Parts: sequence; C-alpha cells; structure tokens
Amino acid sequence: MTSGQAIATDPAWICGLLQLNDSFFPTGAYAHSFGLESLAQADVVRDRATLREFVFRAVLPSLRYLELPLARHAGQAFAATDWAEVEELSFLSAATKAARELRQASEAIGRQRAELVASLRQSELAREYLRRAQAGGWPFSSSISAALEGVALGAPPEAVASAIYYASVAGVLAAAMKLLRIGQNASQSLLTEALAEAPRLIAASQQVAREDMGWFNPWLDIASARHEHAEARLFIS
Repeated sequence: MTSGQAIATDPAWICGLLQLNDSFFPTGAYAHSFGLESLAQADVVRDRATLREFVFRAVLPSLRYLELPLARHAGQAFAATDWAEVEELSFLSAATKAARELRQASEAIGRQRAELVASLRQSELAREYLRRAQAGGWPFSSSISAALEGVALGAPPEAVASAIYYASVAGVLAAAMKLLRIGQNASQSLLTEALAEAPRLIAASQQVAREDMGWFNPWLDIASARHEHAEARLFIS
C-alpha cells in the first residue's frame, strides 16, 4: 500500500464520515421527507408494513441505480480533477429527478455539504468545486457532495457508499417517526432489515455504468409533486 492510499482502519476518515452523517451535522437533511410526507397524507404509507414497502421499493432502488453510482463516478472525477465530468454528472443528477421538490432538496443539501467541506476541512478541492459550480450554474447534488467529502477525507469509495446508504435509509425512518404511529423499536428493526441489504446492493451499484445510471418511480414522483401544493406540511419535501 502506498502512502497516498486510504487505510481501512484510519480513525481520521472513519471519524470524519461519522461526523458528516450524524444528525448533529447541519446538512439540512432533517427538514426533508423525500416524498414520504405526501404518501403518509394520502394514507399510502401508514404503518410498518407500508413503510417497509416504501423503503424497499423507493429508497433502496434509488440508491442502487442512481445515487450510489453517481457518487462513485463523481468520486473518481474529483480524484482525477476531471471538472468536465463533474459538470456533466451535476446536470445528470438534476435531470434524473422529475419532481421539483426532490431536485431542490438535493440541491440544498448538496450545496450545504460542499460549503461545509470547504470551510471545516479547509479543502482546496471543495473550494474549486464551489467556484466552478457557481460560475457555471451547475446544479448541486447531495450524492456528488458526499463523494467530494469522501475524497477530501481520504475515505475508501466503499466506505463513502456505506455512509450514503446508511444516511439515506436512517433519514427516511427518522422522518417516518414524525409522520406515523411507529416507535423507535419498529424503526430500528426496519433499519436493521434494510442495512442487511447493504453489502449486496452496494456491490451491485458498483457495476452500474455511467450511461445506465437512472431510476424512475412514478409513485414517488407524483407524491412529491402533490406535496408541493399541500395545504399543510411538516417537511420541505
């Protein structure tokens, strides 16, 4: 192993990823349900069984076919300082989200994460990314910024993918506890069930070519579009 490679047990990047994906870290993700609130209002998601269906039919497929491959390709582009590729991936990320609320949620979280990497880590890579994104009007993406965090920390790509996976599922279940009659034990059992799929799903996501990235679920897109015009909302998305 060369001195420039990440070490699997390096506390620096391990603690860094824990910080970046803790609910205490101010990414703004806590303010979003990513379509779940609208589905709860429509009584489509109402208990553990229907919440499980949402996680396994909406959250996990999106991770496998879009968000994790996007982060992997973005991480490679950042490591190679291939700004043309980062730009294309930024616009591709926005284009794959049909509902405006989902695009805006990814944009807000992605921008905040990139700005925090630049300020807290004093990352020149993050500063250059922010400068180019602002100058070129690139859409921000939560997954692309997560890849940027990983490169800035020196974390292995598999660890970055695992962090994205955990944060995505845990974030949805945290939102569910505010929307449904579901307790911590039920939420944790569902989280454990979803996390058991992580090794297989992360490995599968690594095989998704750049031109094959994308995922579509009209169930979720319609819910997100309706949420924008709801009379009352607890979450932004």
